[in-house]
Amino acid sequence: MSSLLEIDSVIKSYDRIQVLTDIYFKCETGEIIGLIGRNGTGKSTLLKILFGTLSAERKFIRIDNRVVLNPYLAKNKICYLPQDDFIPRHLKVVKAVTLFLEKEKVDAFFDDTILQPLKESKIGYLAGGELRYLEIKLLINTECKFIMLDEPFNGVSPIIIDHIKQLLLDKSKTKGIILTDHDYNNVVDIATRLCLIFDGGIKHIQDKIELVKWGYLLGKMV
Repeated sequence: MSSLLEIDSVIKSYDRIQVLTDIYFKCETGEIIGLIGRNGTGKSTLLKILFGTLSAERKFIRIDNRVVLNPYLAKNKICYLPQDDFIPRHLKVVKAVTLFLEKEKVDAFFDDTILQPLKESKIGYLAGGELRYLEIKLLINTECKFIMLDEPFNGVSPIIIDHIKQLLLDKSKTKGIILTDHDYNNVVDIATRLCLIFDGGIKHIQDKIELVKWGYLLGKMV
């Protein structure tokens, strides 16, 4: 049975400048929503408000038609990958995984060509792309119905990006995924739906020509 995440009537300002204006946004399980927009348009702000860790002048968040005041406190509903690393650097990879996942999931988690050789390494010794992959795979393997990813491809090698994209495609069959990244080509590759934040609102994008229309891309980039 599918689940639905909605955020409605969002208003958010910084220094009296309105960044988000009466936004309505939704994601269903089975979808990968690509959230794009120029720097400073409010992509990360919207994700943090949706997660519940950033306040707004106004917002209504619903999961399966029930209002949720603090989504991050709701069990198995929503999780969020911030731009900054979140795993303590002194932990070994295997320890971090055993703390994060149920015991019965650990062996299958390490059946992975990228992570198996890193099992006994400390988090602080991982390359940026390896750590990003580990963080994303941990979140995507939780019981949460909705996964939000802020800059998942940043600083990641093309090979690991391909692994991340395949992981998201596989898991999106049962989860709703929202991701934002400046590398829009990778977002477009896997998104089932594109949403552009423009002038404080949401534009639902059907093709790249619309990205030119709204000033996100130059005509020669299409």
